[in-house]
Amino acid sequence: MRWEDERRSDNVEDRRGERAGLGKIAAAPVLLRFLPAMIRSKTGRTILIVGVLLIVGGRILGIDIGSMFFGGGGVAGGSSQEFSQQEQELADFVSVVLADTEDVWHKVFQQQGARYREPTLVLFTGSVNSACGMASAAVGPFYCPGDQKLYIDLSFFGELKARAGARSDFDFAQAYVVAHEIGHHVQTLSGISQQVQKLGQGRSKAEVNALSVRQELQADCLAGVWASHTGIPLERGDLVEGMQAAASIGDDTLQRDAGRRVRPESFTHGTSEQRVAWLRRGLESGDMAACDTFSAARL
Repeated sequence: MRWEDERRSDNVEDRRGERAGLGKIAAAPVLLRFLPAMIRSKTGRTILIVGVLLIVGGRILGIDIGSMFFGGGGVAGGSSQEFSQQEQELADFVSVVLADTEDVWHKVFQQQGARYREPTLVLFTGSVNSACGMASAAVGPFYCPGDQKLYIDLSFFGELKARAGARSDFDFAQAYVVAHEIGHHVQTLSGISQQVQKLGQGRSKAEVNALSVRQELQADCLAGVWASHTGIPLERGDLVEGMQAAASIGDDTLQRDAGRRVRPESFTHGTSEQRVAWLRRGLESGDMAACDTFSAARL
């Protein structure tokens, strides 16, 4: 992909280097309310002094104790942390891809008489707080409908490249990952995610998993729709990279690679063959209507 001269998105929230905190607690306003009384009390003054020492000591050790209680959740100086040129370039790249998805989906929604609401992409390291709860980088990139943000630890791309055995830059495959999460945002704006959640209520785990597979395959197809309309110039081999990436993260492939028995009832994203097929369908059709995985008799 020749992306260097393309537009960057303004909807990127860089939390790399920050440590996920405990969030705000209800005790914070209570502490402020009783602060005058604590100052007048010998015991209260002792507690305040210990608290200050903890915060100062935490700062020295690089731990923001205060943010654990009053929100924020950052590491002292985390936002000024320096990253390698390669990682900065990767962050720049995903910003370009996000900008292109904005352009594409604005046009697609407009053609349907609807309005596209742009999501935010959050870059993080290790773990992150979202409206869907705290998550580790081990879960991979994810989209949270609660805050309409997609979350990515850039180290995932290195793992994906190694898993697919890629020798090239693998940039289109990385773009496919971003576009897949944007596909979930499109599902949220279209009301599909909410419908799936309702359909899953009161059903068995196997039935919920089956619904999840259809939802994930649709996101793959929507990623293909984006790719068919992308304004980023593609290069020879880019589409093959995308197919390789999709195949490498199929449920059956992941279970085999982990040395486990393949259990279709436990699938949540679909097989490698299914993921490639639906990505290709979106790519070749360029049409959201072609991505109706929920009506398809055969996935």
